[in-house]
Amino acid sequence: MDLSCILNELGEEREHYFNAVSPPIMQTSNFKFNKADELRTAFEDEMSAYLYSRGLNPTVDILRKKLAALDGAEDGLIFNNGAAAIFAGIMANVKAGDHIVAVQKPYTWVQRMLDNIFSRFGVTVTYVDGTDANNYFNATKPNTTFYYLESPNSWNMALQDIEAITTFAKQRNIITLIDNSYCTPIYQNVIAMGVDLAMQTATKYIGGHSDVLGGVLSGSKAMMKKIFDNEYNSIGSGTSPFNAWLMIRGLRTLQTRLERINQTTHKIVNFVKQHPAVASILYPFDESFPQYHLAKKQMKEAPGLFSFYVKATSRTQIVTFCESLQHIMMAVSWGGHESLLLPKCAGIKDEDFNPQNPEHQMLRMYVGLEDAEYLVKDLEQAFAKAAL
Repeated sequence: MDLSCILNELGEEREHYFNAVSPPIMQTSNFKFNKADELRTAFEDEMSAYLYSRGLNPTVDILRKKLAALDGAEDGLIFNNGAAAIFAGIMANVKAGDHIVAVQKPYTWVQRMLDNIFSRFGVTVTYVDGTDANNYFNATKPNTTFYYLESPNSWNMALQDIEAITTFAKQRNIITLIDNSYCTPIYQNVIAMGVDLAMQTATKYIGGHSDVLGGVLSGSKAMMKKIFDNEYNSIGSGTSPFNAWLMIRGLRTLQTRLERINQTTHKIVNFVKQHPAVASILYPFDESFPQYHLAKKQMKEAPGLFSFYVKATSRTQIVTFCESLQHIMMAVSWGGHESLLLPKCAGIKDEDFNPQNPEHQMLRMYVGLEDAEYLVKDLEQAFAKAAL
């Protein structure tokens, strides 16, 4: 389906709401029925009708259709954040005694849910270096039922060979879930590569304005029905109509924002990697990246996010650099209109800083919608003040 149709038309039956160009926010918790048998049918299959907005809601449905189509999937579900989407996807497909293989150093809350929640029910996890697909294969046990991937990782940009892993998984009836937030389906179509569950945090590029939380899970109709009937409704992790409307609004400019961000990212990466204060960078589309060829094979572009290592001998230098930035904000997350910087050493004390540990010298930058020259000037003056 044409991308322009998905972003601007799909799911929008304007004649049903006064030909309004922007869809209404159906801010209702409940829906009326005229016939008792219609209500009975809704009770029997809550995915077949609007019964209660914890499940289906018209505004959320518009977004759901768009995001499933964007992924090239049969169906999708919208959650109140990305962690909730991942939790439901895993919970729906593992049972007590199962084994999961997950990429090492995943998103913090994924690791906590695997280590602190699923472990309570006898689910075991093996974390592997996903840059070599063989590590997934070798870690697989007779009771392995689930693979978790993140490609690229949002800190070290590490990739997994998606097609190789999903091909192996399908031969063994292992369900695969990938966090595709970095690329979005516009720049990496993971469903076409054989992934069962495509997840992206809509808080990032989908919303695009740092004002809404959301998560997307896409896959087959059968899988989405399975999750909807159990984890989605039981946990109550669906998004609100207003948040769905904000994400629909964000989708209108998704392609344009990504194109702008991508162009600027290349300029900023070129500046940063040539700066004398920088030891090296991690960016999938830079030829120095260890998995450059795999990135070019799997991804159309690498927008917005990259990491770099500075030649700092103290934590103070990095702190001074970050706190001297006048326009690039120090914050977590990414995918919005604003450029951000996140130092790895924010999680340690001055006395624990080790200049021999590259992770302590690591910073992650997200490039927003500002002009490249504007960002370069800000970085230049901050490098100077930090004496890096």
